[in-house]
Amino acid sequence: MEEVMKFADDLGPLKIIHVYQPSVGLNATLVVDNVARGPSIGGMRMAPDVTTEECFRLARAMTLKNAAADLPHGGGKMVINADPNAPREQKEQILRCLVNALRNETDYVFAPDMGTNETCMSWIRDEVDRVVGLPRSLGGIPLDEIGATAWGLKVATKIATDATRLNLNNARFAVQGFGAVGSHVARFLSDEGATLVAVSESSGAIANPDGLDVSALIELNQNNQPLTSYSKAQRISPDELIGVDCDIWIPAARPDVINAGNAASIKASIIAQGANIPATAEAEQLLHERGVLVLPDFIANAGGVICAAMEFAGATESMVFPAIEEKIARNMATVIEHSRRENLLPRAAAERLARSRVETAMQNRRWTIF
Repeated sequence: MEEVMKFADDLGPLKIIHVYQPSVGLNATLVVDNVARGPSIGGMRMAPDVTTEECFRLARAMTLKNAAADLPHGGGKMVINADPNAPREQKEQILRCLVNALRNETDYVFAPDMGTNETCMSWIRDEVDRVVGLPRSLGGIPLDEIGATAWGLKVATKIATDATRLNLNNARFAVQGFGAVGSHVARFLSDEGATLVAVSESSGAIANPDGLDVSALIELNQNNQPLTSYSKAQRISPDELIGVDCDIWIPAARPDVINAGNAASIKASIIAQGANIPATAEAEQLLHERGVLVLPDFIANAGGVICAAMEFAGATESMVFPAIEEKIARNMATVIEHSRRENLLPRAAAERLARSRVETAMQNRRWTIF
């Protein structure tokens, strides 16, 4: 608890709940960071090595993300210490037990994240009503399936390339993590004329300076075949991916993959953060000093939560992409403009925008409860 409370400030966290039931393999933490703007939305992340500190940092990112996107929701996050590839029956039992333990926790809306998906959300919907990211068969908008987060990331990247006078049609990009975000953003950027030159996943990394066939990689992914089986590329180490010669580098996996130890290796002029908290504060400062434009995660990858909030409010799927584009394009342009005009880190400009909206909401809450 002490390691988490060192991050506490005037915004939160409001509550930290630990749920433990060893008989089913359940060990989870929920952090509700701030609910001044409404009930918190944040995904359920399942991995064997997630920590309470990581959960808090992700919950705060969701507070800022939801406020920056001007959604009527606060920020929260859940981490589950378990293998996401466990047998279906075991995984379902863990999630159903967890949700029942939090049945009355109305400050949190369940949503998918790394290690959970639409099927998992359907199990949760069977237990409680407070869930988004449902499959279409249950009236949901499957944000991973349609690539909502990646669509917003593409929009943010387009705004960044315009601001840096980089022609997206001729840009070269690399993606770290080829899951729901990484594979979709590779497709969207390729459709814009950009060239994927390197990519990684858990099985390894591959590169080809002449370009990779995104459709072929997606097909391998869908058939549960490793990307390293793609024949028209050279295998490289995950560490080498950081230094690939490209214009845009997209982290779309775990936190802190860009840090002070490897930031100097990055050759890209734009870092488009598809993952949450993928770079340390020190790394972002170092990159900013070199003139690298780092797009803040809670601005650039807000497409997923915008979709989730719209589903929660009863919107239809056809309304999602235009709303994501409008919100993220406006916010990204504003952040870049303020960053340049006031010589701020893009993250500092983004945090100021988001915090002002949260603080305004807090002033109107009884007892200043956040």
